[in-house]
Amino acid sequence: MSDLHVYEYAVLHVVPRIERGERINAGVLVYCRPLSYVGARTHLDEARLLALDPAADVLGVRAALRAVEGVCAGGDAAGQASHDDPGRRFRWLIAPRSTIVQPGPVHTGLTTDPEAETERLLDLLVR
Repeated sequence: MSDLHVYEYAVLHVVPRIERGERINAGVLVYCRPLSYVGARTHLDEARLLALDPAADVLGVRAALRAVEGVCAGGDAAGQASHDDPGRRFRWLIAPRSTIVQPGPVHTGLTTDPEAETERLLDLLVR
């Protein structure tokens, strides 16, 4: 039996001015159903964000990214989603939306450790 598990992931984009379509990567969401794991890691490059929009609400973006991490963590930090299973929380977070923080398309992979994979994807795709 293989130790590899299928996981899904999406990159979180910050789109400071929707009419311009410019974006920066600011985080990743990872969901691994076999291990009941859902996690998010974020990293906001403030200088890049302000290069796209000098008037960007940096504090608001940071709060939105923290909220995503909170929903993934579950418990009180997840608010109304606190009783939802990991898959439902992941699906809710990857639903298309027209806010400043937007999920990208979902991709798949194989991993033995979804938490380590979350960190690896953050390093590869965001930092």
